[in-house]
Amino acid sequence: MKILAISDNHGDRQILQTVFEAYRSQVDAIFHCGDSEMTKDDPLFKGVNVVKGNNDFGPDFPNELQLKVADTKIFMTHGHLYDVSMSLTRLDLKAREIGASVVLFGHTHQLAAEMSQGRLYVNPGSISLPRGEYASIGGTFAIIEVQPAQMTVDFYDRKLNQIDQLHQRFER
Repeated sequence: MKILAISDNHGDRQILQTVFEAYRSQVDAIFHCGDSEMTKDDPLFKGVNVVKGNNDFGPDFPNELQLKVADTKIFMTHGHLYDVSMSLTRLDLKAREIGASVVLFGHTHQLAAEMSQGRLYVNPGSISLPRGEYASIGGTFAIIEVQPAQMTVDFYDRKLNQIDQLHQRFER
C-alpha cells in the first residue's frame, strides 16, 4: 500500500495540482495535513483526505481523521492542537489510544519520519514554505509505502524529484 502525504501549501494551489496529477494513479490514497488555505469544495480535493490547519478558517475540514487504507490504520491531524512544535507526546498518546500504525501531521514545516513502538510518524514538511535543516530543498512531500515487514518513506521536492539521501526504511 502506498500513500502520499503533503502539507502546508498555504494557498499555493498550483503545486497541489502538479503533485496530485503526477501521483494520483500511483498511490492508494492522498492525505493533506492542513494549512491549504483552500475550501473543501475545491475540485482538486476530490478523493483527497484533508484536515484543518491553524491557517484554515471556517468549518470546511475536520481537525483530525482516522481511516484504514488496506489493512493500515492511519491517523492524521495538522498538529497544532497536539503541540507538535514542542513534542510528539500528545500525538503519540492519541495514536496509541486509537491503534494507528501510521500518523501524519504537518504544522512545523519541517520534514520528519520516525518509527516509535511500531507506529510510523511522518511530517511531509511544507510543500511551499519549508523550515529547518532541509529548507534549502524548497518544499517537500512524502510517499509512504507500507508492507508487512517494513515501511519506507521517500521525500520529494517541488519538481517531483525523489531526494535519495532522505530515503528511510523502518522494520515493522
